Amino acid sequence: MSSSSVRDLASDLANGSAEVIDLTQPLSETTPVLVLPEPFANTPHLSRRPLSHFDDDGPAWAWDVLELGEHTGTHLDAPIHWITGKDSGVDVASIPPARLTGPVSVVDKTAEVAEEPGYLLTAADLDAYQSEHGELPPGSWVFFRSGWSARAQDEAAFLNAGAEGPVSPGPDVAAAKWLAEHPNIVGFGVETVGIDAGAAGGMDPAFPVHNFLLGSGRYGLTQLANLEALPVTGALVVVAPLKLVGGTGSPSRVLAFV
Repeated sequence: MSSSSVRDLASDLANGSAEVIDLTQPLSETTPVLVLPEPFANTPHLSRRPLSHFDDDGPAWAWDVLELGEHTGTHLDAPIHWITGKDSGVDVASIPPARLTGPVSVVDKTAEVAEEPGYLLTAADLDAYQSEHGELPPGSWVFFRSGWSARAQDEAAFLNAGAEGPVSPGPDVAAAKWLAEHPNIVGFGVETVGIDAGAAGGMDPAFPVHNFLLGSGRYGLTQLANLEALPVTGALVVVAPLKLVGGTGSPSRVLAFV
């Protein structure tokens, strides 16, 4: 980016012609977390204990100790999170900064998900998006807008688990392969608790977005907010995970320039 482009962006932000949209869900003790069936280990909800709070342990300062899983709230999945990417060596800390910033393509299926909460995004949907809006630019993040973030403050509604398992939208197997094989895609983001659909455990392969996307060295983003504020093309995203050495994932602040 030229110095004049940087000045133009700074000017646009100052005068309001460009806007920064926060795509991050609030992170607290009530943030929904993924629930796996027995016998698998589950991540805890965020918890905290005080170190000091303007008291004898620290008269002029307050700070806490946090306990939370790497994959809590709005968070990034690194390739080493999944067995297909475990030998890649790509942890959160080793992701090149340039791959954490890029153009956003928003595939909007809010109406379809309102009719069918378990809606599966298809390769035909993604082809149709490109036919309408043009080839995805290099370094793209693809965000699946489903309207699911409206449930984010109610864990039961957000996880939407019934007798047959969780029901939530996400890509089918062919769409997962499409995302993993497209040469211009860096990562894929969703509003739901994970990058796969609720029904993904019964697909072949199971959890195909994790399987194909992370196995191809791409990244996932979950529990995004405010996707309705983004245009379908033209926004720029900045993903800011902790630079966690050995991290399989990290809670992240995600911002978009519109």
